[in-house]
Amino acid sequence: MEKLLEKVSQISQAVRRAGGRAMLVGGCVRDKLLGIPVKDYDLEIYGLRAGELLETLKGVCDIEPVGMSFGVFKVRHFEIDLALPRRENKYGRGHRGFVVDLEPELDFPSAAARRDFTVNAIMCDAVTGEVVDPWNGREDLRRGILRHVSAAFTEDPLRVLRGMQFIGRFGFTAHPETVALSAALSQDELPVERIAAEWGKLLIQGRYISKALNFLRNTGWVKYYPELNALIDCPQNPQWHPEGDVWNHTLAVADAAAAMPQKPEDKLVFMLASLCHDFGKPGCTVLANDGKITSCGHDTLTEPAERFITSIWQNKELPKRVIPLISRHMHPWQLAENNSTDKAYRKLALHVKRMDLLADLASADVMGITMSDRERDARLAKIAVFRERSLQLAIADSIPEPLICGRHLVARGMTPGREFKPLLDRCFEAQLAGEFATLAEALDYLDKVLCGK
Repeated sequence: MEKLLEKVSQISQAVRRAGGRAMLVGGCVRDKLLGIPVKDYDLEIYGLRAGELLETLKGVCDIEPVGMSFGVFKVRHFEIDLALPRRENKYGRGHRGFVVDLEPELDFPSAAARRDFTVNAIMCDAVTGEVVDPWNGREDLRRGILRHVSAAFTEDPLRVLRGMQFIGRFGFTAHPETVALSAALSQDELPVERIAAEWGKLLIQGRYISKALNFLRNTGWVKYYPELNALIDCPQNPQWHPEGDVWNHTLAVADAAAAMPQKPEDKLVFMLASLCHDFGKPGCTVLANDGKITSCGHDTLTEPAERFITSIWQNKELPKRVIPLISRHMHPWQLAENNSTDKAYRKLALHVKRMDLLADLASADVMGITMSDRERDARLAKIAVFRERSLQLAIADSIPEPLICGRHLVARGMTPGREFKPLLDRCFEAQLAGEFATLAEALDYLDKVLCGK
């Protein structure tokens, strides 16, 4: 981090010596004002043209002109982006339909006017530390308000999803005018990879998922996610879900899940499982003859969750990791309540792959239900039993691997053929049932089976 800050200083000082001015802009200024560690920096360079900037920085840093016509550069080996002030004029539909005019002498208010939200339109002189805030972003930051900078906000519909993830990450409240402008925009022409990027930031970095999703609802953008939209007003049995419809429950579960620490490689999988765990309810919720609302089989109705995931992420492995967790999200409490066998635990591990994530999902599900502290503690205690059993059986974050393989049969003089699979399946079933736990015990079991044939 010290090297990163040193490089920012070297670049800024070189620009100043050349008669220009380097201004920190965007998220790095916002995060510093919020007291959040800054991991990357955006510098807007005033007073120098592109060629002059490249000449100025020779020997200072290695520049990669990733968007020369847009006045955008990257500093190789450092998380630093450089840009020249510019005006943007909309000429067509979509996220990229802009004509860009570079203007090194552009005034600060005009340059900041092209930014999305006031909290991202604050500038700071990288040399002197002077803060330039032409759109009162600091006041909105202090009040927790997410407000568009100008009417130009509507030129880029991706800003609605950026607003969603900013609200989810920082807990902002969207200004009513910003909500109204967002409601008039459409997601239809946005590239799917940009949509996935904003959803990823929300689910991986977000802490206030419910506020972000309610922003989607208030802007009407929830309609672009029909599986999510179907949760609204989908009733639940008040005996088990006093918190209301499936939408309310899902939002509470997502907030609880966001507060649980996860490894970076597991975060998106876990958050998607938490968000989508009840997507099956709208398709199987009925009013029974006794007047009670039921949703039997909702956990195994996983098609809506898969549709939602694949409509956003072009990652074939993601549903394979998420869907098994959703389809068994009620099992931790059930296995613990029934004092199920080791075999039942091991078979479940084969299906879900990650018993630890399943236990976390079940815990978030409980936290999303309105109940007394005593009742919640009792349910969480059951899940803790499930978690401990999984640890004891060494299947918390891995699946049981068969101890007996084909090579063991070959070593005993058998020729590969139809007899292999049923014999291997029998050995694995015995292993899952706990009849043996080591290779030596497994081979002894195999020999006994072969002798009994």
